[in-house]
Amino acid sequence: MTPPTPSAAASLEVTNESVQKPTPADGSKGSENRSPGRLAWMRFKRDRTGVISAFVVAFFFLVAAAAPLIAKLYGKNPYTVYADVRPELFDSAGVPVQPNGGISSEFWFGLEPGNGYDVFTKLIYGIRTSLMISVAVTIAVVVTGVLLGITAGYLGGKTDYAIGRVIDFLLAFPSQLFFIASMPVVVSLFVNPTDETPTYVRVVALIVVQWVLGWMSLARILRGTTLALREREFIEAAKVSGASPWRIIRKEILPNTVTPLLVQATYMLPSFVTIEAGLSFLGVGIVEPTPDWGQMFSKASTELVLQNDITYMFFPGVSMVVFVVAFNLLGDSVRDAFDPKTAR
Repeated sequence: MTPPTPSAAASLEVTNESVQKPTPADGSKGSENRSPGRLAWMRFKRDRTGVISAFVVAFFFLVAAAAPLIAKLYGKNPYTVYADVRPELFDSAGVPVQPNGGISSEFWFGLEPGNGYDVFTKLIYGIRTSLMISVAVTIAVVVTGVLLGITAGYLGGKTDYAIGRVIDFLLAFPSQLFFIASMPVVVSLFVNPTDETPTYVRVVALIVVQWVLGWMSLARILRGTTLALREREFIEAAKVSGASPWRIIRKEILPNTVTPLLVQATYMLPSFVTIEAGLSFLGVGIVEPTPDWGQMFSKASTELVLQNDITYMFFPGVSMVVFVVAFNLLGDSVRDAFDPKTAR
């Protein structure tokens, strides 16, 4: 065989170079070889706001989880009534003698007017209580929304109609008023009205009430997503292959609903935190001596605190604002990572 002439070889080399795909500068594989989850993670890492928000949120959860250890190292707990143990720190009205609520090297965030609880330990235990309740509500809402939303969207027909009417009925309730009105009713199911309500009953009641009135929006979103997915070719192929509805839902539909599910969950949790705090603020949630974010706001709104220690509101107020804003920014970043075409 006759070897190619130099001009033909040069032409062949140019042709090969034009066909060869460029290699990324970092030496990694092209984006076509990466999964959607990996691409979303790479986009999220490039979002500075999202990364900072994730660290802030993680810090709050770490503080909540390590609250007993922090209190032990600090040498105090949120249940000691320093107005009785250390009466020299308070005046006759129960107000700390030192300015700014008694903030010092011994009491980092000061002392609470009245009973004299340590504000620092009460705050970290309050964060622990609020996050524990809100995480439990979020998990219950996500599980219920997934089960009912995907079931309604995939099965359709009478099942979809029945679940849809239940959703419409529950959405018709004014949620804030119903939260307030239903809490005493739920508590009375467990405890005689004349007896003192244990804290665990109040916690269970808060979780149940928020769960019952919180799953509908997520279920409706997942229903719409499932309605669009069930008409796709890969679902039809799975049906033709003889796959059962449960297998199709578990293997085909559920993995494709992770994006809206994750985004909605990041928005729901801070919402449940504020709802729980609002119920405790109104006196139908967690009450003293159990530390709680909302209960601290309720204490800060009393006349004794407002007139004598305005700094008491600063610590729970700033911490909740920072947490809610960081979690909402995290939700925006997660949404943009999974759907980069969405404009913030």
